[in-house]
Amino acid sequence: MSAPVSTVTAEGSDDATSAAESRRIRRRSLGLLRSLLRPVAGAAWATAALVVGAQLAAVAGPALVAYGIDQALPALTDGDAGPITLATAAYLAAALLGGLLTAATVRASARVSQTMLLDLRRRVFRHTQRLSLEFHEKYTSGRIISRQTSDVDALRELLDGGVTTLASGVLAMVFTAVSLVLLDWRSGLVLLIAVVPGVVLTRWFQVRSQVQYRKQRTAAARLIVRFVETMTGIRAVQAFRREPQVRGVYGELAEDYRDTNARSIRLNGVFDTGLTLIGNVTVAAVLLVGGLRALEGGIEVGVLVAAVLYARRFFNPLQQIGMFYNSFQSATAALEKLASLLAEEPTVPEPVHPQRLAQARGDVRFDDVEFGYGTGPTVLPHVDLHIPAGQSIALVGETGAGKSTIAKLLARFYDVREGAVRLDGLDLRDIEPADLRRAVVMVTQEAYLFSGSISANIALGKPEATPAEIEAAARAVGVHDLVAAMPDGYDTEADKRGVRLSAGQRQLVSFARAFLADPALLILDEATSSLDLPGEALVQVGLQTLLADRTSVVIAHRLSTVMGSDRVLVIEDGRIIEDGSPTELVAAGGRFADLHADWQRSLRRTA
Repeated sequence: MSAPVSTVTAEGSDDATSAAESRRIRRRSLGLLRSLLRPVAGAAWATAALVVGAQLAAVAGPALVAYGIDQALPALTDGDAGPITLATAAYLAAALLGGLLTAATVRASARVSQTMLLDLRRRVFRHTQRLSLEFHEKYTSGRIISRQTSDVDALRELLDGGVTTLASGVLAMVFTAVSLVLLDWRSGLVLLIAVVPGVVLTRWFQVRSQVQYRKQRTAAARLIVRFVETMTGIRAVQAFRREPQVRGVYGELAEDYRDTNARSIRLNGVFDTGLTLIGNVTVAAVLLVGGLRALEGGIEVGVLVAAVLYARRFFNPLQQIGMFYNSFQSATAALEKLASLLAEEPTVPEPVHPQRLAQARGDVRFDDVEFGYGTGPTVLPHVDLHIPAGQSIALVGETGAGKSTIAKLLARFYDVREGAVRLDGLDLRDIEPADLRRAVVMVTQEAYLFSGSISANIALGKPEATPAEIEAAARAVGVHDLVAAMPDGYDTEADKRGVRLSAGQRQLVSFARAFLADPALLILDEATSSLDLPGEALVQVGLQTLLADRTSVVIAHRLSTVMGSDRVLVIEDGRIIEDGSPTELVAAGGRFADLHADWQRSLRRTA
């Protein structure tokens, strides 16, 4: 008997956890919404006042018609044109005022929504830039793009017109019902009875549209992510001739998205048709009941006409409210995702009491460092290492040995679990971030060039650099002649990902960028691994200039780069198993000596 009790308890615990998580997500989303609304609160209240005024002006129309028919027309037949003139003028004034207030509402609502969206876009961009490398390595670019595009657009659809539509619709229904009850309570009773099937239909639509729109959002997000990932990895797709397979997968996702849209359209069609039917039946009922009463003298003709107009007017907002619910569900899901993204905390936090490092020398120490990614296993177990200022060291070892991990810790892309990484005696976690980024520069194997000029790409290392300084950096690493021969020289557009330049040329531009930054500690993570032999020869000259007179850590599989280092560390399973100059390690006959022998044999074969 104890087992079922245990099961129920576990399920109850899961339900409680799920409910608590839902409340936490809801609070986080509402907190984000409140923070966006706070700066525009005054403008939002002003917009609400405009909505109230516009609906009051609109609801006055049928009442003025009733007055004109029942009071002004009889007065006119008696020769008094004053009441009909007053009724006509009042109707025109109400219509004009309603139109002006509606136009003002649209403009005011647009200003509020666009201000909020601008704030949100800036927040998302700033926050994703601030998040640590660990986040970006696990959070795909497609998901980030989806947050910045489709999710923000879902909020835009809601804010641009959805909120004012809801407010206008609710107020219109309330004002219409109240006006009709005050004008003729029996007609108002007919209208209120007809509200019941309208509310039931709207609720039916809301429940189903909630499920359908979440499916639609999921299908749209999958489609965007697949498209972005395919275009990002297009080289691999084309290299392995995977176009038919990728096209098939994308086609299935696109078809799923089409089907979800089609189901949403069918659902909307049922809702629209049902509301139209209920509205028409209600108008007919009001006309029938009122007409029978008019024959008996129980209701005036003008009041009957006004009642019919109010009945027709009542159900239009209900349709708008039902459609608003779709936008609301979509925006709620988007807001949850955006709030979740903005709630992400950097795993590499800013120092609480930052210490300045104005003139870095480049002395590096690993003091009993232990590290692992996230909650995963330990990758570097208790590493002790000292790199004197100005020394060039090379890290070699098999893939996965821990070389790039050491480089990422030096650049403070990650923080250690235990111990400390120090630069000039200061823990990296305590150094002023701007000083650290100025003192430590990392060049990876992907020499990424941004859209813009060659000059701007080089100046990324020192934004305030003069054209003379940019040219001097390019000359130092041997890329000046190449740039000068281009059509617009340093103003030549690099284009996206540097497609106009070869791999070796792009790497030289990245070297010029690093040279201009003039860091005390330079890290090269497989900076020549993607180059062919001619490209490597082109880069080696620039590499020697770049490494001169500064502390450098070079990660390379090619020993042509390693042999020029002052010191070599052989890494295996996160541990330093050999440490010495290239010559010493070759003579020692260990792991590095085996790598050196393999390299020499490969040179003889190519020769």
